[in-house]
Amino acid sequence: MKVREIACKTALCQSGLADYALNCYVGCAHGCRYCYARYMRRFTGHTEPWGEFVDVRVNVVEILLRQLPRTRVGSVMVSSVCDGWQPLEEKYRLTRECVRLLVTGGYDVSVLTKNALVVRDLDVLGGSKRVELGMTVTTLDEGLRRVIEPAASPTLKRFEALKAASEKGVRVWLFVGPLLPFLSDTSENIRSLLKEASRLPLERIYFDKLNVRSGVWPSLEGLLREHHPAFLGRYRSVLFDPTERESYLEDLRRRIEKAVNAHHLAGITVLF
Repeated sequence: MKVREIACKTALCQSGLADYALNCYVGCAHGCRYCYARYMRRFTGHTEPWGEFVDVRVNVVEILLRQLPRTRVGSVMVSSVCDGWQPLEEKYRLTRECVRLLVTGGYDVSVLTKNALVVRDLDVLGGSKRVELGMTVTTLDEGLRRVIEPAASPTLKRFEALKAASEKGVRVWLFVGPLLPFLSDTSENIRSLLKEASRLPLERIYFDKLNVRSGVWPSLEGLLREHHPAFLGRYRSVLFDPTERESYLEDLRRRIEKAVNAHHLAGITVLF
């Protein structure tokens, strides 16, 4: 893993996910094979593959302090093109300090992570009703999880983090996906994830289908060639053949709806 300390010029950037996005790191050590943010690599000068480098924006707290007085208060997504609680955050504590400043400043903060390290910062996240914590999950099969999300927290640890957050008064939600065809999109896996979800006071659940963005297909193709070569042809069909894709997505929607109903998740907003 190549780690580089860099300086940034801005902390809050305009975003389509919220009024602003905050990213204290460029790159992510979780190394998720499906990560859409791998397009960021072309702006870094790195030759290392996505997941094998991280740039640490070491002055981001200082820049945020300067930026906040002249910025309209609004909503902030933490984070949009990295994971704010990836392993290096344990050392640098940049996301923690930036979130503290945002909460103190009256911003609505929406966190999305797949690392249980976020529990460390519940003293900050739990200090305001304006904060919500979302956790990404894909599978309860730890063998598969280690292949597709090698450095992220085990999935059950993520559910435990949501439980701990809810007990501190933090609003919690779940992001399921992307569901990988024939691997993590099975009815059994969906039901297992929803069984765990049903134990939590979730405000909403998002399901995400697999989308092939810049650099994602080569990464997945490499994964399939190494671990599941028999699925290569089927992946090409459901990702690149419009008719096959629509048929696949309709079947996936039906299976998700069936699993949601089976777990009596009334009052939960399920989006796909």
